[in-house]
Amino acid sequence: MKKMVIFEPAMCCSTGVCGPSVDQELLRVSTVINNLKNNGVTVERHNLTSNPLIFVQNTEINTMLDQEGIEILPVVMVDGKVVKTKGYPTNEEFSSFLDVSEDCLKPPSKNESKGCCGSDGGCC
Repeated sequence: MKKMVIFEPAMCCSTGVCGPSVDQELLRVSTVINNLKNNGVTVERHNLTSNPLIFVQNTEINTMLDQEGIEILPVVMVDGKVVKTKGYPTNEEFSSFLDVSEDCLKPPSKNESKGCCGSDGGCC
């Protein structure tokens, strides 16, 4: 199964879904990532505020930041390769990048077992 890592700009909390006005895009992304994880798909998020060391340790991300600045964030990597910069994946892109059906972006139904998403793009 593919692994997605999202390197995000500095935010006040790990998801950016906090404070008096919630960014609807960050809310969508947080919901999709939570549903993917609940369906057994590996997605990591790294916030520049919460985990700056990982930005330094990843040579590709570090180089991109040196050359283009923080405006390049968010950067989305799948299996160690950059697949998108300057924005979060759409729902269609999440499915395509991770090779899962869009059903995996939704909460697992009560009669499905956890981890139903497979590399063939289908859920239970």
